[in-house]
Amino acid sequence: MKRGKKYSESAKLVDRLALYDTAEALELVQKTAKAKFDETVEAHIKLGVDSRHADQQVRGAVVLPHGTGKKVRVLVFAKGDKAVEAEKAGAEYVGAEDMVTKIQNENWFEFDVVVATPDMMGVVGRLGKVLGPKGLMPNPKAGTVTMDVSKAIADIKAGKIEYRLDKTNIIHCPVGKVSFGTEKLADNFHTLMEAIVKAKPAAAKGQYLKSVVISSTMGPGIKVNPQKVSE
Repeated sequence: MKRGKKYSESAKLVDRLALYDTAEALELVQKTAKAKFDETVEAHIKLGVDSRHADQQVRGAVVLPHGTGKKVRVLVFAKGDKAVEAEKAGAEYVGAEDMVTKIQNENWFEFDVVVATPDMMGVVGRLGKVLGPKGLMPNPKAGTVTMDVSKAIADIKAGKIEYRLDKTNIIHCPVGKVSFGTEKLADNFHTLMEAIVKAKPAAAKGQYLKSVVISSTMGPGIKVNPQKVSE
């Protein structure tokens, strides 16, 4: 694969065989972020589980102490008092069947997170085939199927992110922006890793954290020593 000049220059700063300590890796990810915009710092964690088995799923949500640095647009499926509550709590979009129609007919996806009250899941279920592949389907484990829509919206706006295994047993999550600096990025990264370690399934055998890689949006991957992610 042919890479751009900036990427090639950044890649020279990274020892591809090395396993860096967390602080070193986060300092390096800032040096290798050469885009003109404030790049997102992402963590990619490969786990020693098999996502094909229900008892080895790893999924949940965690509030990053310093947020993600991204403005999150929230769509809430609710009716009556709960719809009013969602609007007051700051949800960008609130609706019910009308939102289902809008998404189905207009291919509308101007939102980042979907929250629903339990009674609305029958309605939201009609969108399973379009929301599911995008990772947008509300889920009780992620706290996005709830009657407490105010808290759900507040947590999301404060920096709540969902983590879940993909088909290759890897979790991909943002941990902030390059402009956050090492200290804030480290706080967010450690919070995410603690949550993933706590979520280890009882059925998981052998090494749980197989590999941990961080990178900026346009930068090269930097390997973090899985044994030292808590440092």
